[in-house]
Amino acid sequence: MEKTAITPTRLENYPEWYQQVIIGADLAEMSPVRGCMVIKPWGYALWENIQHDLDKRFKETGHVNAYFPLLIPLSYLEKEAEHVEGFAKECAVVTHHRLVPDGKGGLTPDGELEEPLIIRPTSETIIGESYAKWVKSYRDLPILINQWANVMRWEMRTRMFLRTSEFLWQEGHTAHATSIEAINETLMILDLYAKFAEEFLAIPVIKGEKPCFERFPGAVNTYTIEAMMQDRKALQAGTSHFLGQNFAKASGIEFLDKDGELKNAWTTSWGVSTRLIGGLIMTHSDDDGLITPPRIAPQQIVILPIFRNEDEEAQVLIYCNNLKKQLMKHVFHDDNLRVHVDNRDIRGGERMWQWVKKGVPIRVEIGPKDIEKNGLMMARRDAPVKNKEFITAEDFSAKASSILEEIQKNIFNRALKYRDENIVELNSLNEFNEFFSDELNLDKGFVSCYAIDDPKIEDFIKPLKVTARCIPIEQKDVNGQCIFTGETVGKKMIFAKSY
Repeated sequence: MEKTAITPTRLENYPEWYQQVIIGADLAEMSPVRGCMVIKPWGYALWENIQHDLDKRFKETGHVNAYFPLLIPLSYLEKEAEHVEGFAKECAVVTHHRLVPDGKGGLTPDGELEEPLIIRPTSETIIGESYAKWVKSYRDLPILINQWANVMRWEMRTRMFLRTSEFLWQEGHTAHATSIEAINETLMILDLYAKFAEEFLAIPVIKGEKPCFERFPGAVNTYTIEAMMQDRKALQAGTSHFLGQNFAKASGIEFLDKDGELKNAWTTSWGVSTRLIGGLIMTHSDDDGLITPPRIAPQQIVILPIFRNEDEEAQVLIYCNNLKKQLMKHVFHDDNLRVHVDNRDIRGGERMWQWVKKGVPIRVEIGPKDIEKNGLMMARRDAPVKNKEFITAEDFSAKASSILEEIQKNIFNRALKYRDENIVELNSLNEFNEFFSDELNLDKGFVSCYAIDDPKIEDFIKPLKVTARCIPIEQKDVNGQCIFTGETVGKKMIFAKSY
């Protein structure tokens, strides 16, 4: 068996492979605080690139950034009953405001707060309080605000990037004068997320509406983008919620319309998080480590100088740095190419494998013999590690951006093909039960079938540890029979095991 950089392999132990890819790429590590992680520079650079691209997309659609408090008074959450019920078990609560010596060399909480404060699990209620002060007239609407922040949800079972107690995200909160405006906002953001996932992260997604029993607590409608990981489980990659007037009524967001009538605003909320990095890992990476699509890669090209003595070192480094300067003049998706020369004093093979495991799209090796030919050896991360080709420096500089574009498309098409090959259409409950049977302990993929949007179907799917992922927006309007109840329905639903 061929040796791989990551052990175990995906087939041997997928969950452990995932953890080892994170370690191998030096993305993050668990912190001393239970359920929380330290995001290391390479991992945080991925998040910064996500922020940069998404923030640009938000601002192009008229949204602006603001910041709201981390701590939310308990009474604010209590205003929206369904919302607080949905998050109650995940809330971290601050009850005291100081520490005092306990007489035994330690510290003990003192100064109990008059009202407990919740570390935000999400910010609808605290933001709604501000909007209630800002909105008086229809002229004050719409409010289109996004927040880049951290949140806390007290998770019992954690996994880096996928599910941690504290994580980073963006949360958009908008208020509108009409329901149509708010619904259009919700669907526009869903489209924005889908395009971002596919164009930037190279992750193919299914846009859909969550069934009624999977909605965000307090929402009228929840829309989602669902992605398939390489173990064929589903990952919810982003959500956009039409909140109706539920939160506006709870927070008192009222305005006088053009006719002088007092009305409640219509609101939305939407967000993606560092979970996207987990999705990136599980969609693209292989048994040699992380694979990063060029658009998100912290470094798109890494140049590895190869030399045996000081004379060769001086010659090779001059050549490498000149090549870097030439490459950085070129543009890839409106940004200059990100290029790094790695001249650390470590063995060449070790350096090379570190960059393989970090998923850099293009590796370049340059030694004295390459310089004699005015060229370099190029390796692409979307190809087998051993595959290398000689190319002149001039040709490489001219073609680097188009090669990166080819890699971006190739990574996406590979993921799309894998997903589509693992979605099956089923027409009966027996087929459904057989497909999701735990006997072989396999996660077989997504199922598309007719199903009624009703909580009663949970009785059929929960014993199989299956979840209803979404009702796809893009599907033919043809009636069929729900495989669970036999009732006539007009839409199919996607089911899968999930993260």
